[in-house]
Amino acid sequence: MKAIAALAALAALAAVPYAAAQSHHHGAAAPGTLAQASAAPLADGEVRKIDKDAGKITLKHGPVKSIGMPPMTMVFQVSDRALLDKVKAGDKVRFAAEERAGAYIVTAIEASK
Repeated sequence: MKAIAALAALAALAAVPYAAAQSHHHGAAAPGTLAQASAAPLADGEVRKIDKDAGKITLKHGPVKSIGMPPMTMVFQVSDRALLDKVKAGDKVRFAAEERAGAYIVTAIEASK
């Protein structure tokens, strides 16, 4: 009987991360907001260039812990081109990034205050 109770407890614990992940994707935060990206550490940077046609942004940034990247200036793709409307060249920003199939992608961004 103790083995069955232990298995039931393990199954319940295993369901918690799944439920949290599901609620994260269906939450009230708008796509590309920093509230939505709060699970990943945010990085600080400065917008150097925006290419709306290509869906790319050039950022001079500090360490990006979520993708293990040291400080540098580089071009990122964006997950949604609407993100590029939130900032302009010269803005100090906070952003979230991830790596997908070898590409570095900004998933959320906003001007710093």
